[in-house]
Amino acid sequence: MRARRLNRRLVLEAAARVPDGAGGYAERWEARGTLWAEVAAGAGREVGVDLIARERVSLRIMVRGAPVGAPSRPVAGQRFREGARIYPILAVAEADPAGRYLVCHAEEGGRG
Repeated sequence: MRARRLNRRLVLEAAARVPDGAGGYAERWEARGTLWAEVAAGAGREVGVDLIARERVSLRIMVRGAPVGAPSRPVAGQRFREGARIYPILAVAEADPAGRYLVCHAEEGGRG
C-alpha cells in the first residue's frame, strides 16, 4: 500500500433537525470534528437542475480509519467542508483490509 498524503484539513459535518418555531423542523449542519484527508478528483459532469446546468466533480477522499459507530467515522449523508467548499458524502468504505484508511466517495458542487 502506498503512503497516503493526508494534507487537507476538512471539517466533518452532520445534519441536525432543529425546531423552526412554526411546528416544523429546519436542517442545520453541525461540525463533528476535523479530519486530515487526501482528496483526489475524478470525472466531472454537468447536471440539469430546474433548467440550470450545474457542474459536479466526483471525489475520492481518503481519511484515517475509525470504528463503525465512532463519531469521527464519516457516513453517507454527512458532508465535508473546506472553507466555503462543500463535499457531500455519497458512500464510505474501508480502503484496505486492515481498515487503516477509509475512502469516502463524495462530490463537489453538491447541495450546500
